[in-house]
Amino acid sequence: MNDWIILIRIFLSVILGGIIGFERSKKGRPAGLRTHILVAMGSCLIMVTSLYIYELYKGKVSLDPARIAAGVVTGIGFLGAGTIIRSPQEVKGLTTAASIWVSAGIGLAVGCGLYFASFLVTILTFGTLFYLRKVETTIEIKNLKSSDNKT
Repeated sequence: MNDWIILIRIFLSVILGGIIGFERSKKGRPAGLRTHILVAMGSCLIMVTSLYIYELYKGKVSLDPARIAAGVVTGIGFLGAGTIIRSPQEVKGLTTAASIWVSAGIGLAVGCGLYFASFLVTILTFGTLFYLRKVETTIEIKNLKSSDNKT
């Protein structure tokens, strides 16, 4: 893997993580633009490093580049858990935690060179966060009206 491929992968992870982070920032969530960029970029770097190590030692030592990626997924779970706030009335931050987790996956995919999958998941994640919130709000309003009519 040459320096240009690494440059493209790192910058692409910044852009794709930034798209998701932009939506979270726009909604005023605690994990926004910078957090999502850093998660995607860091995951990409870890995946590129894992692939580099694999190529460097291939045939000399038994290595599995997926093991480092698995560590990223576990570690991001802890970061996401920090965004979740639970009170007796509600749980907040689950969507932000999920978006951080997806950003890590996007970074890992870009790091592997899975550009199509990375773009597709970014578009679907952004659409889910941006457009489905309106659908959820509509459903919640209908449910409230329905329960008000029953009482």
